[in-house]
Amino acid sequence: MELKHIDIARLSVSSANMRGGKKAPDLTNILPSVRARGVLVPLIVRENGSPDAYEIVAGKRRYHAALAVAEESGSIDPLPCAVMEAGDDAAALEASLIENIARLDPDEMTRHESFTRLVREGRSVDDIALTFGLTALQVKRTLALGNLMPRIRNLYRADRIDAITVRHLTLATKAQQREWLALLDSESDQAPLGQNLKAWLMGGAAISTKVALFDVERHSGEIVSDLFGEDSYFACGADFWTAQMVAIEERAAAYREAGWPEVVVMERGEYFHTWEHERCQKKKGGRVYIAISHRGEVTFHEGYITGKEAGKREAGESLSKPLRPEVSAPTQNYIDLHRHAAVRASLLSQPAMALRLMLAHAIVGSPLWRVDVEKQRANTDAIAESVEASASEAIFDAERRAVLDLLGFDPETPTVTGGYAGDHGLPGLFNHLMGLPDEMVMSVLAVVMGETLTAGSTTVELLGALLKVDMAAVWQADNALLDSIRDREVIGRIIADVAGDTVASANAAKSAKVQRQIVRDCLAGTNGREKQEGWVPRWMTFPPSAYTERGGVGSAERWSKISALRDTPETVPAKMQPPMAQAA
Repeated sequence: MELKHIDIARLSVSSANMRGGKKAPDLTNILPSVRARGVLVPLIVRENGSPDAYEIVAGKRRYHAALAVAEESGSIDPLPCAVMEAGDDAAALEASLIENIARLDPDEMTRHESFTRLVREGRSVDDIALTFGLTALQVKRTLALGNLMPRIRNLYRADRIDAITVRHLTLATKAQQREWLALLDSESDQAPLGQNLKAWLMGGAAISTKVALFDVERHSGEIVSDLFGEDSYFACGADFWTAQMVAIEERAAAYREAGWPEVVVMERGEYFHTWEHERCQKKKGGRVYIAISHRGEVTFHEGYITGKEAGKREAGESLSKPLRPEVSAPTQNYIDLHRHAAVRASLLSQPAMALRLMLAHAIVGSPLWRVDVEKQRANTDAIAESVEASASEAIFDAERRAVLDLLGFDPETPTVTGGYAGDHGLPGLFNHLMGLPDEMVMSVLAVVMGETLTAGSTTVELLGALLKVDMAAVWQADNALLDSIRDREVIGRIIADVAGDTVASANAAKSAKVQRQIVRDCLAGTNGREKQEGWVPRWMTFPPSAYTERGGVGSAERWSKISALRDTPETVPAKMQPPMAQAA
């Protein structure tokens, strides 16, 4: 570079300057110094088409401060400049970036745009990382923001969404990004943010590939990755658990072959409490405990015995060296598999026992079972409050509490499914169920099935039709529903439902707010309107229907799939109905 002093009139800001000409720079902390001592640090410039004109690659704030001083005093001395070779846009951009990042870290979106320009100029990720003292992963993370839709990037730039939300949005497809933006724009819905966004994108269950004991590269199931390249998740939890349990058994077998006297594979979700165990060497009988969390993490606790066993040893009850196991690991495997085959063959003749065993698995879980409770996620607090206060929820909660009492659970346990905390796990609960008559077992089954029934599913539509559910008996319109309806055509059809076609036609031109009030008056019998009892919107009946030909009614679309099935029974035989339904 050549160092020279250049008249301020011959200088202009280059497009390669990363802070560009988008807005006037903040001169608060630099202007007093330039007034007092002038510009001391050289600007980085290059020729701009002719020897008499130069563009500023780095030093925009010093240049503007000098302009301000020149305007105040009427003149200013030529500015010190380091002149670069002309034509090298990548080198100019690097110079601007290096100076600005060293002085004040730019916002991440500006850095993304500048790094993208460097890539287009031929710089590799490693080159950029080396130049700016970053890791390649940090550069990739910044470049990955380009895979987000432009509007999301602008929201991030404007600080309207945070870094965690943006990071999780990189997991989203373009379709999911558009769906998320629609929720953000909606007056009635709420877009998930932060950690809630990951659950929304992953359907509520996100198991990281970091917890896998098996080779993820050879995994046949689908894997979803964020665009930062740091985090990835298994799209199908069942596929993950199948591979994970195989890997756990392989690790357990390796421990046994290594001479550990016992390897305990704990039930999924069961915690290993160190305060209930004491350290013990392998040669003195220490075990390996393998703890498995519901999120997939596996922890190996080597060399422990229970506190009770340790107490006995201290009391001198068992000081002898542990004996070598009677059977080897392969022999034990042979025994286990043949016994398993014999038991499941015999189970075929005991369907009542199999039902109780299945129910125990659904409630407690096992290494091969995972049953999730429907979260009933509501888009707004008003919807959540409406559902919680409904007659249907009151009926279900009363039956749930009766079942909790029947099983000996804590009555404040929020769900039956996953709520068992007995000393003997699945065998203990199964043994308890074996002592109950069929009628009680079916009541437990109905509650567990209700807790694990997916909201907004075709199964709900089918069951509602089979059970001939009368929504008018358990539901009535409230503000949470009426406030969410903003389509004037739909509200007009609803007015026709509750007040007749004449009233609907007379108020067709009114605002949606006025139309909603007419519906409220008809349902409450206020303001001179005749009260309408038992009104249920078409979307909520069983089977459901729509008010218009436009479609987009989830319940109706799901029912159309169900109604296309052949040989669907029209009702439920009385003998199949649960006790509560028969009593009703």
